[in-house]
Parts: sequence; C-alpha cells; structure tokens
Amino acid sequence: MTNPAGLPRHPLLEWVWDALDSAAFARAFTLAVFGSIALSFAIQRTAGVTAYATIVAGLCAVGIAILVRRRHELVLMRLVPSTLVLFLVWLLATAVWSTEPPRTLVGWLVLAGPAFLAIVVAHVRDTLQTMRALGDTLRALLSLSLALEILSGILLDIPIRFLGIQGNIALGGPVQGIFGTRNMLGFVAVIALITFVIEWRTRSIPRGLAIFSLVLGGLLAILSASPTVFVLALAVALATGALALVRHAPAAQRRTLQIALLALLVFGGTIAYFFRNAIVALLNAGSDFATRAELWDTILIYVRFRPIQGWGWFGPWPTSEFPFASINIITNESHATALNAYFDVLLQSGWVGFLLFAGMCALAVVRSWLVASKRRSVLYAWTPLILVTLLVDSMFESFTLSGFGWLLLVVCVVRAGLSRSWRDGIRSAAPTNVPPALPQQPLDRAG
Repeated sequence: MTNPAGLPRHPLLEWVWDALDSAAFARAFTLAVFGSIALSFAIQRTAGVTAYATIVAGLCAVGIAILVRRRHELVLMRLVPSTLVLFLVWLLATAVWSTEPPRTLVGWLVLAGPAFLAIVVAHVRDTLQTMRALGDTLRALLSLSLALEILSGILLDIPIRFLGIQGNIALGGPVQGIFGTRNMLGFVAVIALITFVIEWRTRSIPRGLAIFSLVLGGLLAILSASPTVFVLALAVALATGALALVRHAPAAQRRTLQIALLALLVFGGTIAYFFRNAIVALLNAGSDFATRAELWDTILIYVRFRPIQGWGWFGPWPTSEFPFASINIITNESHATALNAYFDVLLQSGWVGFLLFAGMCALAVVRSWLVASKRRSVLYAWTPLILVTLLVDSMFESFTLSGFGWLLLVVCVVRAGLSRSWRDGIRSAAPTNVPPALPQQPLDRAG
C-alpha cells in the first residue's frame, strides 16, 4: 500500500514526509542554514573543508526534499529571479575558457550550494520569519565570539590560533571572534545590528533581549576596530533616513522624491570619488586604502587582456594560478581576493559577468526599496537595508561573493523578486473569465 504521494505507508516515512511541510521544520532548516554558513570559517578550521562541504551538501539534499514536498505551493516561473539565473549560468560558462576548468567548476559549486539554500529559505520563510531566524543565529554567534575573546584575552591571556583569535580584547581590540578577521566580524556585527533594531521595532522579541542584542552587536562592532564599520554604519544611517523620508511623504510626491534621492546619490558618489583621499585620511585608513588601490590598479591591467569573458570563476583566489599569482607578485602581497567584490567579478567573469551582477543587485535594491516605501510595517525595511550593507561593503571586501555574505545576498534577491516581480504582470494580464470547470493554477500561493 502507498499513500497519495507514492511513498510506502510506513510510520517513520509518513512522519518525515509530514515534517518536511511543517513550520517547525522550516524554522529548524533555516537556523541550520544560517548557522552553518556563518560558521564556515570555524568549521573549516576545526573539522576541515571536507566536513564543511558535507554539511552544505546534506543541507542541499534536505532543501531538495522540502521543495519536492511543497511542490504544489511553488510556481517554477517564480522560483528563482532570472537575473540570478543568468549570473550563475555565465559563471558556469567561464569554465570553458578558464585557465583551470576543474577549479572553476569547484568554485562554481561553492557558490551554487549556498545560493540553493538561500532560495529554499526565501520560499519556506517569509521576511519576518527569515529575519527572526537570522537574529537568533547572530545573537548566538556574537555571544560565542565575545565569550571566546574574553577567554583568550582576559582569562587565559593566550591567542586561540586555530580560530584566528589574537586575544586583544583587553587592549580594546581589534578582535576577530569566530569569523576569522576583524573586517568580517565588523560586517557581521552591522548586519546583526540592523536585524536587532528591526526585531525591536516590530516587537518580535522581548525588550530586555533587544537591549542585550543591541549592546552585544554594538560592542563587537567597536571592538572589531574595522575601518569599514564606520562606513557601513554611515551608509545604513543615510539609507534609513532616506527611506523614512519617503515612507512619510504623501503618495503623490513619492515619485518625485525618489528621483531626487537618486540624483543626490549619484552626486554624492561623484563627490566622494573626487575627495576620496581626504575621506580616507579622515577615517585613518590610509594604509588599508593604499594597499587596496595598488591591488585594484594591478587587477585592471589583467582585465584588459580578457575584458569581456574574464579569466574564469574561482571565487577565493587559488594563489598558485595565473593571473592571481602574478597579481600577488606585482603587489608583493598574498591576497586571496580582490578586496572588492566588483573587481573580483570583473577580473574573473569579465564585463558580462560584472553587468549581470550589477543588474541583479540594482534590481533587487529597487524592488525592495519600492516595497519598503509603500508598506506601513518597518519590517519591509530589512531587505533594502541589508542589501545596502552588502553592496557598500562590497567596495572594500569580497564577502558578498562567498559564504555568509553571498547567502544573505541571494536571500534578499529572491525575497525582493517574490515581493515585486515583472512576472506579476503576467498573472495580472491573465484572463479572469476562466470556466469554473478548468483547474486553477496555485499562483497566489507562491508568496
């Protein structure tokens, strides 16, 4: 005997099949995805790359099972934004002309795994549920980071080398936590602060927990001593102010205000570019910027040799391969990325990949911004503010092209596509006078 789904009538299989469709399982899966990807550095340092790859592969297998179980709720046309599909397809195509096709395929799989997990999360959890799961995950990981820093820098007064913890908390930083570098910790802390504030504003958590979370995130952001934290905080503050201004403007004036803000953004970006040296001096990040500027100038030399298609997608650099080895020799450094997501995409996938990546990100920002400017709940500000953080940080690091940053980017891109998509026009334009006898497609259940 079998059930309607075609599975044998076995109590354990029936329980598993039902669990795949439950809200509790979806939350557990989301927590496991966020926790595993955010802990990627610590997992690889303690258990090895193979263990981390096995965890991601296992989660992908569970994700496939969830999508199969919920297949009647999904619409294939709305499953993945076309911009994300085009970007991933182009990166896979770069294996054809890559200097090391096998490594390019591995690099693509490293990107595709978290992307698939993000797609599943975006479909089984709504924005509030996603934000809450992320908040719980980051609260735990930042608490663990602070505890290990106190253990290393105060109680034991020795570094925890295999986790990259230097034990500088007694000196006021910089600290790294379980994220490997101070810049990554600062980036995660800013993401966490955005999430914690919106949790507090939407009353999703008790007030005491909200205060603890904000103090925790703010303290680690400061102790990270990352020069990018100030820039990210400023960018998020400006974006929050602009969004609040639009949300409180009369509906008839919003379009004009949006255009004015866009023009102001372009003007501000131009001014920042021409006065970049003064800004860097103000941030006291001269040596960091000088290192990056030299690296980017060198990258542009190699971009000219393959401007359209790039050198093939690798993700983090295999430093023994060309052109990455040559770039490091010229700069006399040992870089594992371009320290800029846009330069990394340009170098590895050419102008085609760069335009696809930029188009995907820009469209997601516009979609999420328009939704947040019209909806009353502050919850809808979470997606555009996270996107702003990711894209601003991409000017200084390549976090958005791997691991936790890439996972968040894809979650936001998919959520933005679900909330506002050109496919809605197809649905709106569909005939409404369908005879009752014809079966109706469950389009509205896609979310």
